[in-house]
Amino acid sequence: MDKLLINGGNALNGELRISGAKNAALPILAGALLSETPVTIGNIPHLHDITTTMELLGRMGVQLTVDEKMNIEVDSSTIDKYEAPYELVKTMRASILVLGPLLSRFGQAYVSLPGGCAIGTRPVDIHLDSLIKMGADIKVESGYIHATAKKLKGCRLVLDKITVTGTENLLMAATLAEGVTIIENAAKEPEVSDLAYFLNKMGAKISGIGTDILEIEGVEKLGVENLHYDIMPDRIETGTYLVAAAITRGKIKVKDTSPDILDAVLDKLKEAGAKITAGENWIELDMEGRQAKAVSLRTAPYPAFPTDMQAQFTALNSVAEGVGIITETVFENRFMHVQELQRMGANIQLESNTAICTGSEALTAAPMMATDLRASASLVLAALVAEGETLVDRIYHIDRGYVHIEEKLAQLGASIRRIPR
Repeated sequence: MDKLLINGGNALNGELRISGAKNAALPILAGALLSETPVTIGNIPHLHDITTTMELLGRMGVQLTVDEKMNIEVDSSTIDKYEAPYELVKTMRASILVLGPLLSRFGQAYVSLPGGCAIGTRPVDIHLDSLIKMGADIKVESGYIHATAKKLKGCRLVLDKITVTGTENLLMAATLAEGVTIIENAAKEPEVSDLAYFLNKMGAKISGIGTDILEIEGVEKLGVENLHYDIMPDRIETGTYLVAAAITRGKIKVKDTSPDILDAVLDKLKEAGAKITAGENWIELDMEGRQAKAVSLRTAPYPAFPTDMQAQFTALNSVAEGVGIITETVFENRFMHVQELQRMGANIQLESNTAICTGSEALTAAPMMATDLRASASLVLAALVAEGETLVDRIYHIDRGYVHIEEKLAQLGASIRRIPR
């Protein structure tokens, strides 16, 4: 499998375009199953998870057309299968997102229980219990969800815990349900809002977007002629490259992004000593050659600090001035990058769901092994400042969430190259 070879020590400088958000693209591609007319989705990131989703839709009989700008036309009028098989779902748990659309529009779905990153348990009980309340008949047998419904009915759903994919699945299911569905304790992540805006463009009636109470008035059908919808920018990719500049004491400008969806991350970067300026669709970070100051943070659902940026800040704290305390509240197994960072000389003490980082002036290169998507990013960031040559293995994890990361970092002056398998 591919590896990344990184020589540390170069401060990052320059400009970079941010890709579309994977975590918005995946539910929106699933949401296109609800449309009776073809829809075109733009600003799609060229990632392995996108390819997997396209393969999944294609196996169902959906017609997909991709142009040279990575716009994807999705035509679900030819669908003839309602199954998400294990061999695809095991590699990407977001495949569970076809459950709601298939059940709501076609009255049936046969979906494997999901796999994905090994960052902790992410049960789908909330998805299933809520769909049952909406009138679905659901059985779980041999690792598959068998779901049928003549017609889903709107109702009040109070989610036991905040769940992004759960909110998205139920949101899509409710669009064609009979009557009104109210989802309380809904996830407020920008990617959930992006899906809701997309569904409304198709003719759905969703209100409360961006709040924790979503109200969906069911409609008979969805579909608008010649609909084109552009995916929102990737806030986690944005944050990762800003941290890359901060950790290397550099200066970069990221374009085609949105500062409005990164408040918690930008606040922590300012606290770390970065000078931040921003416009409507760009952010500039300047460390002015200074060492970062350690920051303490606690992950929580949006709009609090995102769990998907925790690993990157752990890497930043490892070479920062002072002591930073990072508490992870979203996933119970999301400090797997710490052991690898310790091999580079990072002074990090783990206590349950908390990492206590005492910064040092430098890290030392070492062979590294990625364990999940965001952990991979933290190892690359650490390698950018480590003394010597670092080889990061198992980077198929990072390819799930970052478009050509080695090319983008090299564009900013990093000494990095991909070594093919």
